[in-house]
Amino acid sequence: MSIKKLITGLTLSLVLACGGASAADFSKGLDAFNAGDYKTTLSEWIPLAEQGDVYTQHTLGVILGNGNDAIKDIKSAVKWYTLAAKQGDARAQSSLGSQYQSGEGVLKDNQRAYMWFSTASFNGNQVGDINKSSVVKEMTPADVSKAQAMSSLCLESNYTDC
Repeated sequence: MSIKKLITGLTLSLVLACGGASAADFSKGLDAFNAGDYKTTLSEWIPLAEQGDVYTQHTLGVILGNGNDAIKDIKSAVKWYTLAAKQGDARAQSSLGSQYQSGEGVLKDNQRAYMWFSTASFNGNQVGDINKSSVVKEMTPADVSKAQAMSSLCLESNYTDC
């Protein structure tokens, strides 16, 4: 799936879930993104993300993590994934798990990857479930046990201890 199709799909979700002003700002940022005007995209989306808009946070993570050289910023992608993940966004949780599994923008940490994949899976994300099965192959039984405990703590704390 192309980034543009993903962003367009996220836009529809945002428009259905959110009120007018933030949806309009997101749409303006999306139009700029599709036109290749990344400066305007970021100027529209970063304020929304800073206000806690989970859709915009995840979308920023996607475009900054997967974008072309003009917009790619893995460390910022991790920041936005983390903020969305700690609000319970299963897509961001799965994306954050992928960052920990690959070691992109963070230190490689299979236990933390498993924790985020497991949390995403618990929240209904099928990709998280698939990725959890993948990362477990790189872990010892003790690592898996610790990662399961981390996931439980994350969920029980409402994402404050993740």
